[in-house]
Amino acid sequence: MMRELGVGMIGYGFMGKMHSYAYASLPFIYDPPPAEIRFAAVCAQSEKSRNLAVERAGYAFSTDNYRELVTRDDVDIVNVCTPNYLHREQVLAALEAGKHVYCDKPLAMNAAEAEQMANAANKAGTTCQVTFHLRYSPAILRAKQLVDEGFLGDITAFRAAYLHAGYVDPNRPISWRTDKEKAGGGALVDLGSHVLDLLRHLMGDFVRVRAELRTLIKERPISVGSDEKAPVTVDDMALVELELPGGVIGTMEVSRVATGAQDDMRLEIHGAKGAVRFDLMDPNWLWVYDNTKPHAALGGNRGWQRIETIQNYPMPASLPGGRSPVGWMRFHIASIYEFVSRVADGRPGSPSFEDGLAVQRIMDAAIRSAETGDWELL
Repeated sequence: MMRELGVGMIGYGFMGKMHSYAYASLPFIYDPPPAEIRFAAVCAQSEKSRNLAVERAGYAFSTDNYRELVTRDDVDIVNVCTPNYLHREQVLAALEAGKHVYCDKPLAMNAAEAEQMANAANKAGTTCQVTFHLRYSPAILRAKQLVDEGFLGDITAFRAAYLHAGYVDPNRPISWRTDKEKAGGGALVDLGSHVLDLLRHLMGDFVRVRAELRTLIKERPISVGSDEKAPVTVDDMALVELELPGGVIGTMEVSRVATGAQDDMRLEIHGAKGAVRFDLMDPNWLWVYDNTKPHAALGGNRGWQRIETIQNYPMPASLPGGRSPVGWMRFHIASIYEFVSRVADGRPGSPSFEDGLAVQRIMDAAIRSAETGDWELL
């Protein structure tokens, strides 16, 4: 008999709706689904959001008090989709109540908070996962497979960038995302956390970091159309150098003020035997270079090749099929499928809270480096 799992959603803004959609999609996309999902409870500060969650998504109970949600007997999974500064207290309460936890990125405001959360997760023994959903792009899954098979050989170079244009307009108002006390950081934390997780996932841990952070638009209106302004206390852009144990240095660039960018995340990793390259705006393909193929007159067989990953998820994924284009929402569905599967099977989450802590330590070190101008050890 299929296990039934009750979901309690804390936060019902953009990401709360996206995660709810992902849970609801599981029985349509996976045959069989990993569990029977029931929308048990939702917590949101806005009455309008609570009503929408109940009326449209079908949540059975709503509240503005997260503690009321996490202590409910019909809630098995607590999904945290709130601003960064609220993650720690909400996750710890859920773990204390013995719940499985799916937490949006970044895991916490800083490494100290993330370490407390990771320790609590280990003590609770429940399944805990961070929303680093880009791991579940078919192209990244294939890249990881190639890395594990030794396709790259020893790493010789790497670089990555994640560019958005959402904060180019200086009249975009202040929000919690522009407040360091609530967000923990700007582009580095918002976009860089995804990239750092992918680089760690594909290459392993770094030994030291050096960074430059810049705030280009130093104040913004307090509301739409207001002449009153407040300071921006987070970075608009960051340039980070990262060093692997063998001495190889690569770069990561992130920006929320890159005019013309949409969701432009690109990474490439080069090794002695081969290389891989991925572009999130062209997500149906993984580019690979096999350096072991013979080079001869007119080029031989060596050169960049495009692997058709499209929507080639392994079974039991059954809809819409491998020939269909893939995209951002599908990555979230795949990530939540993996989480629910691990809850149902009693396995640890992946990416785990330990992975979230490792990313947090890199970001903390990058912020310290930007202040001192020096390399920071990890």
